Amino acid sequence: MKKKTNEKPTQKEKPKKPLNKALQLSGAGLQMGLTIYFGFLIGKWLDITFQTNFLKETITLLAIFLSMYSLIKQANRIND
Repeated sequence: MKKKTNEKPTQKEKPKKPLNKALQLSGAGLQMGLTIYFGFLIGKWLDITFQTNFLKETITLLAIFLSMYSLIKQANRIND
């Protein structure tokens, strides 16, 4: 259904300000960096605890995939 031109947009239909979008995306980037860093620290701790040499890389890689998934999901939510 098309919206009439003389109607005011409702709260849900108002476009988000570009500055607001930029702040949300920069926060998502910070979250991505912290997720990867903490994944690295947890993997390093697990390597020392269990005396292995592969958990640091494995958990860091999982943290990268998790943070990318989260970033894409947040970007889609912001642009909707």
